[in-house]
Amino acid sequence: MTEAEQPTIKITTASRTFEGHENNVFAVAVFPDGRRMVTASADMTLRLWDLEDDIVLKEMEGHGNWVRTIAVSRDGKFIASGDDGGELIAWNGDGESLTKPIKVHFRDIYSLDLSPDNTSLASGSFDTTTILWNTKTWQVQGNPIGCRAEVHCVRYSPSGELLAIGTRTNIQIWNLEKRERIAKFRGHAAWNYSLTWMLDGKQLVSAGIHGDPTIRTWDSSTWMPVGEPWKGHNQAIWMIALNPTGTLLASASDDHQVRIWRVSDRRTIAILKHTSYVYCVTFSMDGKHILSGGRDNMISKWAVPLLEDFLEDQTSNVRFCSFTISLHIGPQA
Repeated sequence: MTEAEQPTIKITTASRTFEGHENNVFAVAVFPDGRRMVTASADMTLRLWDLEDDIVLKEMEGHGNWVRTIAVSRDGKFIASGDDGGELIAWNGDGESLTKPIKVHFRDIYSLDLSPDNTSLASGSFDTTTILWNTKTWQVQGNPIGCRAEVHCVRYSPSGELLAIGTRTNIQIWNLEKRERIAKFRGHAAWNYSLTWMLDGKQLVSAGIHGDPTIRTWDSSTWMPVGEPWKGHNQAIWMIALNPTGTLLASASDDHQVRIWRVSDRRTIAILKHTSYVYCVTFSMDGKHILSGGRDNMISKWAVPLLEDFLEDQTSNVRFCSFTISLHIGPQA
């Protein structure tokens, strides 16, 4: 059997769920210790979870609007969160607030990202601006970056020199030292919902909304597309995330699916079936699990299947008990 003929694994039951939020879950982030995660919800709270004991460590209150986005520092010492009222809150790693709600944006904060050295935070808003924050003082650094369109995603490059900004109309690349836009291109037909960089910074990956629910790859030396779009979803893709080794990509969509893609050939190797829209997705620190959530008000934890292992187990009639699997060969749903 060739790689092109290998079946897509369909998993319909998560290995574990984390329930407690009372409304849509918009964001999830895992701490570098691999033991904890933090989630953000339309119930206006964040929750800090123990991933091993399945318990809520802290219910974090302070926002007065839906909490859309979160970011955890690479040392696990602080968290930042942004809401639909344009307010930002900084928290320590134990979920205690470091700041009162800070209002600088006048519309929804849809995306936060921390620089690789944790010293700067970027916030992207529907007010068409991106703001940079000093994470020592939580003061704004310089003037806002004017993007001239609603901002849905901000992502620092692996080197920290560049910031990619996904907006309603285009993708923009900014040199942060010079505060200069060095590239602007359309990206998707409408709305560039999510971005992620490949680990070496040589390519940027983007995801689109209705009308163009594809994943696209861009060469960071030319900002031209690389290869054909990744196709499989049939509704808006809210978020994409790369695994720690850069070999797999996960995408969360309104079509009730999380797809796991093999980066080497852009092929879907697994589909994780939710019961409703999926708004957020990330990998565990060891890359062995995916955490995803959305309109079902909870986070689902899924084991990342290895296709080769699955095929070997099918040959020896070994059955998995932690999830349900069906095979699909041919055009993907």
